[in-house]
Amino acid sequence: MKLETPVIIVNFKAYIQGTGSGAGRLAKICEKVAHDTGKNIVIAVEEVDLHRISSMVDISVFSEHMDPIHPGAHTGQNLPEALKENGAKGTILNHSEDRFRIDMLKGSISRAKELELVTVVCANDADTAEAVAAFEPDFIAVEPPELIGGDISVSTSKPEVITDTIAQVKKVAAIPVLCGAGVKSGEDVKKAIELGADGILIASGIVKAEDPEKALRELAEAL
Repeated sequence: MKLETPVIIVNFKAYIQGTGSGAGRLAKICEKVAHDTGKNIVIAVEEVDLHRISSMVDISVFSEHMDPIHPGAHTGQNLPEALKENGAKGTILNHSEDRFRIDMLKGSISRAKELELVTVVCANDADTAEAVAAFEPDFIAVEPPELIGGDISVSTSKPEVITDTIAQVKKVAAIPVLCGAGVKSGEDVKKAIELGADGILIASGIVKAEDPEKALRELAEAL
């Protein structure tokens, strides 16, 4: 699968607003905004919600995690084949809240390629992004951990993180770069795109918003 850019990926995480019945409501909002604006909006949900949510909407649904395993004697891990069969079009890997060992990350990207699942690999800075680029994921999302969930966006407070990441990744491979951490407004998105980002990865700014539809619409219209 090829993911069109620019793109907004909404990570539902394990917020109560983004799990169970909340995940269903939020997924339909994301679908509506995508249709209304014509922008590419992808959602990432917990694995337990994957089949139900992917059956409810026609926008792409990703898993929030994937293990580098093959079918067999494994317990408590997420099998790539099972994620795909349950509706996943891709997966987020190496989020700051779900760090991978380097061998696990390489293995997960490899397994995803075998199954044609899109990989969005998170990196906390430009140097990490450059190292990750060697594994040739489909996307790299740079997110300074100290800004995640905050009120100040990376595009406003640390624009050099975006430009440096893009420059360093391009030295290795032609991989689109997304940005996240603190993105809340249309201006944040416009700035990120101006700096060269191919989209954004966002969570609490939408999932925990008082009016998720209004918040997402503002971001989508700024792409």
